[in-house]
Amino acid sequence: MEHVDVIILGTGAAGMTAALAAHEAGARVALIERGERIGGTSAISGGVIWVADNPQMRAAGMADSREDALAYFRSLDHGDLVDETLEAFVDKGPEALAFLEGIDALKVAVLPGYPDYYLDRPGAKPEGSRALDHDLFALGELGDWAAKIYAIEEPKPLMLRETPLGGATAMPPMAVLGQRMAARQCGFGQAMVARLLKACLARGIEPIMGVETKRLVRDGERITGMEGTRDGQPFAMTARRGVILTTGGFEWDEDLRQTFLRGPVTAPASPPTGKGEGLKLVMQAGAKLGNMTSAWWAPTLVTPDAPWASGEQRAQIILIERTVPHSIMVNRSGRRFCNEAANYSALGGVFHQFDPASYDYANLPAYLIFDAQYAERYPLGTRQPGQPIPDWVMRADTLEGLAAQIGVDAAALTETVARFNVHADEGHDPDFGRGTSAYDHFYGDRSRDGTAVTLGAIREAPFYAVEIASGLLGTNGGPRTDGQARILGHDGAPIPGLLGAGNAIACPTGGIYAGAGGTLGPALTFGYIAGRTAALANL
Repeated sequence: MEHVDVIILGTGAAGMTAALAAHEAGARVALIERGERIGGTSAISGGVIWVADNPQMRAAGMADSREDALAYFRSLDHGDLVDETLEAFVDKGPEALAFLEGIDALKVAVLPGYPDYYLDRPGAKPEGSRALDHDLFALGELGDWAAKIYAIEEPKPLMLRETPLGGATAMPPMAVLGQRMAARQCGFGQAMVARLLKACLARGIEPIMGVETKRLVRDGERITGMEGTRDGQPFAMTARRGVILTTGGFEWDEDLRQTFLRGPVTAPASPPTGKGEGLKLVMQAGAKLGNMTSAWWAPTLVTPDAPWASGEQRAQIILIERTVPHSIMVNRSGRRFCNEAANYSALGGVFHQFDPASYDYANLPAYLIFDAQYAERYPLGTRQPGQPIPDWVMRADTLEGLAAQIGVDAAALTETVARFNVHADEGHDPDFGRGTSAYDHFYGDRSRDGTAVTLGAIREAPFYAVEIASGLLGTNGGPRTDGQARILGHDGAPIPGLLGAGNAIACPTGGIYAGAGGTLGPALTFGYIAGRTAALANL
């Protein structure tokens, strides 16, 4: 049996940050991964990190404060915020980023103009600056380890800020992208995970892969290690100072979803790695749970022609598709039901609207409706403008024909489109206010002026429809922690030797997704806090 100071379960952004923080504080660490790939959801994400008053903001002379950040969160609170953990995130976030940049585990820049998501609230930053993007990373620096990053076979040779997702109006030339591909350069979450991994390897922290943790080991009240299997053989390890859980969420475990989540989930956008192993471990250990009915909700689009390598259904969050002109979303009644351009986290909740008359969810199924103008100009999932529309997208020469294909009332759909067209031509949306917020414009067609960036009539055949699913980026409930990332028991006291970070814990910001990077900001911060807390623990 191997003996270390700190065990970290999970190799996402939170886990590797915890490992680095513990190591730099003088601890001998072991980084353990259940699968054969590193990074999980972090690796396939956009990689954006939201931290108030971050070092990049300060360097650029952009104003922010603790008071503004706390006021912003508290204005959005529906009873799920805990002062201690929220304040720990706000206070320690800048320190965590400075630490990671200082050891070359991150290289980030302000994402230009990316606004906070709730601009009507005190403390919000309409000009952006709290959201950070990653510089490119050359995978050759990792040697053979590069192939172990999740979904790295689909490299992204771009920085987010160079794409429409990051606010750019034009992508780099194909020649530049080709050069980057040849140099094996990547951005997004791939760059984040790769840099964190490189920093770990440089310190002799090699992830131990393929370990299935079956139980946490206790000595009296204290967690002292883990037991499980590796390659079918028993595997055990002791931790003198603590075990840190960073195993991700539980969105891919059907039983846990049914038990805890408040609404339907049909298509997670995360990879099929979040199966709740950490949640099961802490429940056995007597942890107090929090935020369990919540998640990082988002509307998603299933791409049936591109499943995960392991065979599970694959979906992706839709941002541009529902925001650009010549499109709307309708429900089973053929009616619009929301501002399609609203931020994805808030918009995810509209799919949970329950109709007592039908005893069903009124806005499921939902459909994105668009026309030939849209198909010519804008992307749909991985399909780019100019490429053929995939066969799984429904189409018809008339709206009535399209209504028949998706099973909605033809009169209702044609009436809905006609009403939307009148208002789009007039440049305003009296029904849902689409185009009135600065956020509504961010993912729109910014070659246009005013509300035309998102409002455009649907009138040129053929007409298209694709089903939009009730999805999420990951769950954000789990064991409660204190501000030192120590997992709490049912009595509210820390369980000695047990800590957590990332989607494996009750998020320090509750269910509030403050802006782009609203999940990775708390994950990195609490990974940093957990690593230091464990390493400096009294023995």
